[in-house]
Amino acid sequence: MSTSATRSGDNGTELTSNAILTWQQDRKVEWHYIASGKPMQNGFVESFNGRLRDECLNEHLFSSLRHARHLIAAWRDDYNHHRPHTSLDGFTTREFPNRSAKDQTLSRTNF
Repeated sequence: MSTSATRSGDNGTELTSNAILTWQQDRKVEWHYIASGKPMQNGFVESFNGRLRDECLNEHLFSSLRHARHLIAAWRDDYNHHRPHTSLDGFTTREFPNRSAKDQTLSRTNF
């Protein structure tokens, strides 16, 4: 393979990165990089991705894209609406806004 062919093949990620940066700048979106080898700089997403993989993706063999979308949507509904979250003091996302005044006061003192 020639040097010029190697160089042109290497530009794909660079072109993608430049396109994303242009998009971000045009829309005035703040951009924060995660340092290489430092996934805990984005711990919430890493935790979510791990749960999705362990509890849904690794548990099913998808027979079609439609089947995958159906199972992932059901998992997402459970995760977002029915499952208690430690970040919400053990409440589900549906319970959290409707918790009692006493619970709201307790939550504020935990911060």
